[in-house]
Amino acid sequence: MFGYVIINKGDMKFKEFDVYHSYYCGLCRTLKNRYGVFGQISLTYDMTFLVMLLTSLYEPDTKEDTTTCIAHPFEKHPYRRNVFADYAADMNVLFTYYKCRDDWTDDHKALKLGYGKLLKGAYRKIQSDYSKKVKRIDSLMRELAREEKAGNEDIDKMACIFGDILGEIFAVRKDEWEESLRTLGCFLGKYIYLLDAYEDIEEDIKKNRYNPLKKRYENPDFDEEIKTFLTMMMAGCSKEFEKLPVIENAEILRNILYSGVWYRYDVVRAKREKKETEHE
Repeated sequence: MFGYVIINKGDMKFKEFDVYHSYYCGLCRTLKNRYGVFGQISLTYDMTFLVMLLTSLYEPDTKEDTTTCIAHPFEKHPYRRNVFADYAADMNVLFTYYKCRDDWTDDHKALKLGYGKLLKGAYRKIQSDYSKKVKRIDSLMRELAREEKAGNEDIDKMACIFGDILGEIFAVRKDEWEESLRTLGCFLGKYIYLLDAYEDIEEDIKKNRYNPLKKRYENPDFDEEIKTFLTMMMAGCSKEFEKLPVIENAEILRNILYSGVWYRYDVVRAKREKKETEHE
């Protein structure tokens, strides 16, 4: 369930993209410093959004510098790092560990089993550092797994469980912004869960895997119904965002919430419409 919270580069100014990319690079460096190369390869755009959101809201001291890396070995590029890059790196690795565990349970992917074992030590450290948070996330992940195994097709309930997981991650502090961040994360989590199910529905049916949208897929208005659900989730997410006193990088964050998150949906919808046209 990674890769949905991205930018719409076509609607972004060059300077804004450079700022966004500097946070992405900062998260990449943080992952490598904290967890080595196996942590670094878990890097996601989704957690880059979290770093930028928390940085723009709380305005912590942020280190700005330039560096080279494997991806850009001959040209220095800027990066930004702060306390929220550390936090997002931890949550990124935590989620990657869960994903490896789930992939092994669902499809017995040996590669994911091995990767998960490599991250086991990192998971235990994160579990120790954020004991209450990880305990709640663990509980929600187990609930999600139980309901999926039981074949629960109540998409509201299933999306809410995942939404609560992301809400817990977004609510980084016990302060005046906790509830808004939790609600924002919850709506975004619901959106991600539904969009992931929407993207995988045909393959899941073909391979007889769990997907909460299987019955709804038979509905001739399936695509429009899902778009309505997704629109409602992002409307709630965006509403909570606009409540926050975010000024710096606000337009970059709006680019993601109002446009970027829809990229994968548009790709999936276009492929499905093309198939339907070819079969007519």
